[in-house]
Amino acid sequence: MTESVVAQAGFDLHTHSVFSDGTTRPGEIAREAADLGLAGFALTDHDTIDGWDEARDAAEAAGIDFLPGIEITTKHNGKSRHLLGYGIAPLAGELFDALAQVRRSRLTRAREMVRLVSADYAITWEAVMGEEDARTVGRPHIADALVAAGYFPDRSTVFSELLHPRSPYYLGTDAIETIDAIRMVRAAGGAAVLAHPAAFRQRTPVAPRELAELANAGLFGVELRHPEHREDWLPPIIAAASKLGLVATGSSDYHGAGKPNLLGQQVTELDTVARLREGLAAPR
Repeated sequence: MTESVVAQAGFDLHTHSVFSDGTTRPGEIAREAADLGLAGFALTDHDTIDGWDEARDAAEAAGIDFLPGIEITTKHNGKSRHLLGYGIAPLAGELFDALAQVRRSRLTRAREMVRLVSADYAITWEAVMGEEDARTVGRPHIADALVAAGYFPDRSTVFSELLHPRSPYYLGTDAIETIDAIRMVRAAGGAAVLAHPAAFRQRTPVAPRELAELANAGLFGVELRHPEHREDWLPPIIAAASKLGLVATGSSDYHGAGKPNLLGQQVTELDTVARLREGLAAPR
């Protein structure tokens, strides 16, 4: 069982499985969440919902709740922003058409990055893809191949030393405009929450004026508790979220062995999850 720092029963609303860039299956996450005493969890793989069925079935078998989710690659004012969508309809046409384009872009980008990296490091596309051909491939999978080949000790080191945005091996990718993604999540019956607005890996935190723009577009909440936040960046974001009436969530951003983040390291209270579910039922 994964080590954890769970302090109270609640939901971990941000987890990743092998269907994107995590290292564990959805069923394993469900069982670990139950063992840790969590009331429930959301599976939020990048730009895909392929793990939902396994996660839902395993959660039911383990006696805990499951909230279907997704983490969408978006950009706002030219800056990378990730959006968590909860409770979306699995057959939402416009949203999934846009996500299919994002996945195609990710695949093209990953192939080209592997070509660049393989000129100096002995890795192959087959090593990057592994056995999960259907997953949303990206930098983490290239990093894992480099770790497996013995070049680096872990993903975090690869990101900081080799695959950072200023690296000659790094390439950008297509992303949906955040405001458009919020609209599409809402049209699909879901609720949109801005992910990790003060993460240290971002060049700058989300500004209060940006948050206001997203709130005006229909943003439901903000992930204010996250293991990778810079505490000195948070006060203006917290103040703006409160002023705008945005719901505050907490999550681990769990990736199994892919990150040091522990399952249940940050959680969302049960009454907040209830408000989130009420938001799913609100008229659009």
